[in-house]
Amino acid sequence: MKPVQEAVGISVDVDLLERIGRRDRAAFAQLYDRYAGILFSASLRILNDSKEAEETLQEIFLEIWDTAKTFNSKRSKPFNWILSLARAKAIERLRALRRTFSFVKAVSAEASLAARQQGNWNDDLCPPETRTAISNAVETLPLEQRQAIEMAFLGRMTHEEISRNLEQPVATIKGRIRRGLLTLRDSLEGQL
Repeated sequence: MKPVQEAVGISVDVDLLERIGRRDRAAFAQLYDRYAGILFSASLRILNDSKEAEETLQEIFLEIWDTAKTFNSKRSKPFNWILSLARAKAIERLRALRRTFSFVKAVSAEASLAARQQGNWNDDLCPPETRTAISNAVETLPLEQRQAIEMAFLGRMTHEEISRNLEQPVATIKGRIRRGLLTLRDSLEGQL
């Protein structure tokens, strides 16, 4: 980018951020149009999941809306400030996903071990090949559906407990469980 064009772009961004700091929705829409694609791509590189990147993009723009009044053009260029917010949000989400995944994995292992120790794995009722088919089907579910199902059925958690743990609305948790169970039913139909 030529220096003059870069300076014009910076001044436009500074103006947009100042207006957003004063709660100007039109400026917010303009900034979104300018940077949504770039920020989505940056989030996608970190998260490697388009759905998670989309949700992170929403969080990024909420953060911009909430903190635009704190932007100081003397300390940072607008693009650098916005990109650092995006990077921080994407890394925060990645860490949360890893923590949740580790928790679900631990709960799944504990529930499986407890069921075996209590003799709940009756090979006549649930032979090993059936357990394998179910495990394989569960592994194909999107992470958020698998987490919710495993926490509910293996972790014996209520919808409210899952909601608090994952910091998601109860309705979202119920929807994930329902969609996941429907997907499992469809994928296991004819196998069992």
